[in-house]
Amino acid sequence: MILTIDIGNTVITVGTVSKTGTHFVEHISTDVKKTDLEYAIAFRTILELYEIPSHPLTGSIISSVVPPLTAVVNRALTKIIGKPALVVGPGVKTGLPIKIDNPAQLGSDMVVNAVAAVAEYPLPLLLIDMGTATTLSVIDESGAYLGGSILPGAGIALDSLVKRTAQLPRISFDAPEKAIAKNTVDSMKCGIVYGSSAMLDGMIDRMEQELGKSLFALATGDLAKAVIPYCTHKIQYDEMLPLKGLYRIYMKNRTDGSC
Repeated sequence: MILTIDIGNTVITVGTVSKTGTHFVEHISTDVKKTDLEYAIAFRTILELYEIPSHPLTGSIISSVVPPLTAVVNRALTKIIGKPALVVGPGVKTGLPIKIDNPAQLGSDMVVNAVAAVAEYPLPLLLIDMGTATTLSVIDESGAYLGGSILPGAGIALDSLVKRTAQLPRISFDAPEKAIAKNTVDSMKCGIVYGSSAMLDGMIDRMEQELGKSLFALATGDLAKAVIPYCTHKIQYDEMLPLKGLYRIYMKNRTDGSC
């Protein structure tokens, strides 16, 4: 069993995975001010909540889009497991062909998700990750990463709307009953939820038209749960996708026989 850590700009996703599957997934807030000890305590607490002692953990792996935190979290994992984590980056085997102008620029989170998606879902595929940013990645029939799009996330859009207007309140991500809303809160919910779903539908249409073929649509990321039910396209949701991708990369790079 290994501990998987996906460091995003807003949340850190934590889980344990073994050859029998993913055991849990939890999220804690990303905070660059925390020390390695504070993160070690947070990870240990999560493991204790799920009654997973640290001694069955044979290793750990990190994917990070927050460079200042990578070493901090690695030290935290070393305190818990007794050895450093594998960090997804240059030199780490992924098995994913990347057909973009500069493959080194592809974020480790997008690589991790793509590795899991290729292994578990039909191709060609459109992979949607709705986190701080919303990313759309296209993977062809051979399992190669072709490219995609990066858009402001729904959370960022809402934060900007609230901060830059004097009278608009902070709202939840619930969808209102109607698209033609009758009050300010429901109007904002329409824009965020229905607007985000319409954006995804439009991007899927445009990408399928460009490729000349249909794409299997797959989504991950916490905000996707609130948006994809309102898309006209069928989009499958997989909350565990990043953890499964991390596990597969770990297994490709292991040198001690751990699983």
